[in-house]
Amino acid sequence: MKALYFEHFGASEVLQYGELPQPEIGENDVLVKVEYIGLNFADIYRRRGDYHIEKHTPYINGYEGAGVIEAIGANVTNQQVGETVLFVDVPFANAEYVAVPSEQAIRLPAGINSKLAASIGLQGMTADFLAHDLGKNTPGEKAFITGISGGVGQVLSQMLVADGIEVYGSASSTEKQALALSHGVKQVFPSRENSWVETVEGQFSTAYDGVGSTIQQSLDLIKHRGKVVFFGMAGGDPVKIDPVALMSESKSILTGDLWDYLTSYEERKIRSERLFSYFAKGQIEISEPTIFPLSEGKQAHEFLETGKSIGKVLLKP
Repeated sequence: MKALYFEHFGASEVLQYGELPQPEIGENDVLVKVEYIGLNFADIYRRRGDYHIEKHTPYINGYEGAGVIEAIGANVTNQQVGETVLFVDVPFANAEYVAVPSEQAIRLPAGINSKLAASIGLQGMTADFLAHDLGKNTPGEKAFITGISGGVGQVLSQMLVADGIEVYGSASSTEKQALALSHGVKQVFPSRENSWVETVEGQFSTAYDGVGSTIQQSLDLIKHRGKVVFFGMAGGDPVKIDPVALMSESKSILTGDLWDYLTSYEERKIRSERLFSYFAKGQIEISEPTIFPLSEGKQAHEFLETGKSIGKVLLKP
C-alpha cells in the first residue's frame, strides 16, 4: 500500500511517500480502505517529536480517517464488510489501509459521507465533549471562542448557538470573521490585535481556548466564577498561571483529553450520534475542506502550519 511516513523527527522535509506493507488485522479488528484522512495540529507536533506517536518502523502519522470496511476479524459483530466508518483515535492513518479495532469504528448514518465525517470527526467529537462535558453552558449564557473559524471553532460555535448560548469569538482575518458571523455568532474580534479586550473583559461565563498562548486573555474575558476551557496550543504554549490569582476571583481552568471520553464502543456511538444529529437538523454547516493528495503530505503540513486554512485539511489516498 502507499503511505506517508518518516524515519526521524523534524520539519515537513522529513515526510516521505511510498510503498509499505499493508496492515494485518486481528480477530477484533476491521480493515478499512481509507477514503479521507484528517490532518490535525497534533500530527505536526508528532512529526516534530513534541507529542506521543505510536511506535512503528518507519513512523506513520495520523489518527483520524473515514473509509469502507474491506475485511473483518473473526470476533467482529458490530460492523460488516462494505460499511463506511469513521475513526478518530487509531494510529497509522496516513495510509491507504488502516487496521481499526472494532470498538473504535464509528458507523456513518445516511446523509453523512466519508468526506464530511473526516472533516468533522476529531474536531466534532472534541467540540461535543468541550461543550457537554466541560463547558456545560445553559441557554442565555455568553461564551467566547478563540480561533472561532478553525476546525473545532466552527463546529463548537454552531453547537453552542444551537444549544441557546450567546457566542462571541476572535479570528485572524476578515474572511474568517465573516464566516463565524454567518454561523450565528454575535460578534467576532480580530485576533492579531487586542485593543478590544478591555471593552469586553469580565463579560463571559466561559472562554473556550484552543490557542494556548492566549490563556491569560481568556481569563481576563471571563467574569468572576467563570471558567476557561483549555483544549490546545495552536498558537503556542500557555503562560504559567498563578492559582492564587484564580482563587481570588473564583475563576477556573478546565481541560481534558478526548481519549478519556471515548472509552468504549457505546461512548463513541452515543457521542457521534449526538454530533451527527446537529448536521442532520441543519444546525451546523462547515466550510469545504482543503484536500491534498496523500502524496502531497509535505505541502499539506506546510499549509496547516502557516495558518492558511479555514476549517479542515484532508489527505486523500
